[in-house]
Amino acid sequence: MMFIIIFFIIIFILMMMMMINLTLSKKMSKNREKMSPFECGFDPMEKNRMPFSLSFYLIAVIFLIFDVEIAVILPMVLMNFYLYYIIYLNLMLILLILLFGLFMEWKEGALMWFK
Repeated sequence: MMFIIIFFIIIFILMMMMMINLTLSKKMSKNREKMSPFECGFDPMEKNRMPFSLSFYLIAVIFLIFDVEIAVILPMVLMNFYLYYIIYLNLMLILLILLFGLFMEWKEGALMWFK
């Protein structure tokens, strides 16, 4: 029991030392040149950046979802389905859900870049 208490005290002291080191070692020299955006040495022509395309974000999220699900499906392809009918049925169910989701996104216009 005493070992655990000493261990936590040592961990606490080390954490406090790291936090103190972090606050004391910050370099806060913010001048005009460091805070300005870099555009080949010229002052920026516009104050704001261009807005982020929401269509790009939606396509990226859809791609990520389908990419992860394809990574789940790929190991199932190498299995022997004649011995494992339940795995085959699960694979077909996953593919049907993917296909249904793709058709829903297509119907709602989520795959259209310009609306």
